[in-house]
Amino acid sequence: MMKLSKSGVSAAVLAAMTWLPLQAHAGLFDDDEARKALLDLRAKVEALRVETNARLETKSDKSSTLDMINQNDNTMQEIAKLRGQIEVLANEVSMAQKRQRDLYTDLDTRMRKLEPREVNVDGKTAQVDPSEERNYDAAMTQFKAGDYKAAGDALAAFVRQYPASVYTPNAQYWLGNSFYAQRDCKSAIAAQQVVLKNYADSPKAPDAMLNIASCQTELKDKAAKKTLQDLIKQFPDSQAAVTAKQRLGGK
Repeated sequence: MMKLSKSGVSAAVLAAMTWLPLQAHAGLFDDDEARKALLDLRAKVEALRVETNARLETKSDKSSTLDMINQNDNTMQEIAKLRGQIEVLANEVSMAQKRQRDLYTDLDTRMRKLEPREVNVDGKTAQVDPSEERNYDAAMTQFKAGDYKAAGDALAAFVRQYPASVYTPNAQYWLGNSFYAQRDCKSAIAAQQVVLKNYADSPKAPDAMLNIASCQTELKDKAAKKTLQDLIKQFPDSQAAVTAKQRLGGK
């Protein structure tokens, strides 16, 4: 059997010691338990190295060489075992860190969805909550789909829940249109009058007045003519005023 020299054993131990730190991911030290485990393992390896060197210093006679080689083999096996434990630990910590990063990313995405965002409605810029925007869009989707009853209910609920929203003037206007689409002219007139009273500066105000005139005409209300005349006076540059002139000229 080939004898293992003192320098050869020391080199093997030092090589193992050099390899171990390189396998530990920098992220291990972000975890207190993982860091403690690595320190414990390294302490064991260091103890084995010291013990091996001590044996090499004290056992130099030929009769103990075989025993020392066997002990050295056991030492190398123990080091290999510790090396495997470090690899497993490094892999577990790496996976834990990835799960943590994924969790933070998901949480950040969820939080962003809850944050108010800036929108521009009819030339007016404002901050709106995501739920506010969703509710308005859902109501308008129902209106565009022709479900005027459901759209009217959703728009009325929106106006009650978000009275100061940048979408509210439009919601009130389309609420009036949903009543008109259901041939409920009295409710349509009342809804559009709210637009004129509360949101007179809204771009929807001229159209609201034109819709009132349309409902009055259907109800054979003589006030329709005056409503058209008032529309031309109050909003002379609007497209609704152009339509009002055409209606008055056709009479």
